[in-house]
Amino acid sequence: MSNRADLDILQKWIRPNSRVLDLACGDGTLLKQLAHSRQVQGYGIENDRELIIAGLNNGINVIEQNINDGLNDFTDNSFDTVIMTQALQVMRRPDLVLEEMLRVGKQCVVTFPNFGNWRARWHLAVRGRMPVTKQLDLQWYNTPNIHFCTVRDFEVLCQEKGITILDNAMVSEQFPDRSLKQVCPNTFAETAIYHLSK
Repeated sequence: MSNRADLDILQKWIRPNSRVLDLACGDGTLLKQLAHSRQVQGYGIENDRELIIAGLNNGINVIEQNINDGLNDFTDNSFDTVIMTQALQVMRRPDLVLEEMLRVGKQCVVTFPNFGNWRARWHLAVRGRMPVTKQLDLQWYNTPNIHFCTVRDFEVLCQEKGITILDNAMVSEQFPDRSLKQVCPNTFAETAIYHLSK
C-alpha cells in the first residue's frame, strides 16, 4: 500500500483487468500499484520531463501531453476509468477537464485538497493570509494551485454538469478531523476523493 490514504482508497474503485488512464501521473507510482494490485492496463499523461523519465523507469507507459489542451488523442470511452489525483486544482479549467475525463472514460476518480477545511478557514480568518498547511504547502505566490475549491463547490459543479457521484470518501489525518470528516466533510475533510460517471 502507498503512504497516501487517498491512493489506497481509490484503488478499491478500480475494476481488476480494466483499462486506466492516469492524468498528471507523476512518476507512475499509482499506475505501478494498480498494475500489481488490480492487473490494470494503464497509461499515464504527464508534461514534466523528469517525471516522464521516472515513470518510464517505473515501467509505465507515459505520454507527454498538457492536459489543459484536452484529450483529443483519445476517442470516447477509450478507458474504463480515468484518474486524476491532487491535480484538478492546478488545471486552467477544471470543469472542462472533468468533461474530458468522462468523455474518454466510462468513469473517473478525482482527488483534491479541500480548501473548506476548518484549519484553512481559521488560518485565513485569524492571520489574514492564505493558509500554508500539509496539503497546501506552498505560499500563494509560488503555488501551482490556481483553482481552490471546497467539497461543496465540487458537488455543486457535478450537479450543474449532470455528473453522477457514484461514491466519495474523505481523508483527514488529524484530530478532531478524523472523527468528523464524514459528518461534515466540507469543514473537516483534508482531502476529498470522488468516484464519478456521466
